Amino acid sequence: MLKIQSLNASVGDKSIIKSLNLSIQPGEVHAIMGPNGSGKSTLSNVITGHPDYQVTAGHIHYQGEDILEMTPDVRATKGLFMSFQYPVGLPGVTTISFLQAVMNAQRKQRQEPLVEATDLIASARVACEQVGLPAQFLHRALNKGFSGGEKKRAELLQMRLLEPKLAILDETDSGLDIDALKMVGTVVNEMRDNARSFVIVTHYPRILEYIKPDYVHVMRDGNIIKTGDAALANQLEKSGYAWLDDTTKD
Repeated sequence: MLKIQSLNASVGDKSIIKSLNLSIQPGEVHAIMGPNGSGKSTLSNVITGHPDYQVTAGHIHYQGEDILEMTPDVRATKGLFMSFQYPVGLPGVTTISFLQAVMNAQRKQRQEPLVEATDLIASARVACEQVGLPAQFLHRALNKGFSGGEKKRAELLQMRLLEPKLAILDETDSGLDIDALKMVGTVVNEMRDNARSFVIVTHYPRILEYIKPDYVHVMRDGNIIKTGDAALANQLEKSGYAWLDDTTKD
């Protein structure tokens, strides 16, 4: 699904990702943890093609294709999705209009039939129920006046309808209460299959109580310094990150 080799990336003159390697197979769930400033969100943005981040060395192959020269919209068309830590609002653009525009932009590039508004509303209402978001939010401006939890549910709504092959949830658990965390876990677990992979970026192992990862990676100073299974997340919950200070790259 995804193979990252010797990746180096920077913002301006500041080097953030340093010779990072990561391999994700179809159907796997990988959690990426680490303290503030370790490079977790930078890695997410680099994979999805944020223009503020420059790749200075290395490769990213997604489903066998080198995607570094692809624009973010092309990467999305090929099945990449990112849920943001701080989703922005779009004044004047209703949630349903946004969803239709995004879905049809992707369908057009894939040479698939476009979705009609009536069909989308029906499926969007079902998806709203699945993510715990009132259906009337479809007719409100995207994320305007939404609470933090409602914005995260709107991101899950997009993921439900777009059905990506690789979904990156960048600190989706930030600021969520227990009920919202359970909802994130429910949606991810319902969408898990042998062909879809997830990357869960988080500071805390709390969300991993609801989403059992196949692998847990710990980042520090722009690199993965340790990899394990769910037990590693439990160890981090008990001991924090300090015990990894002298850990060499795993």
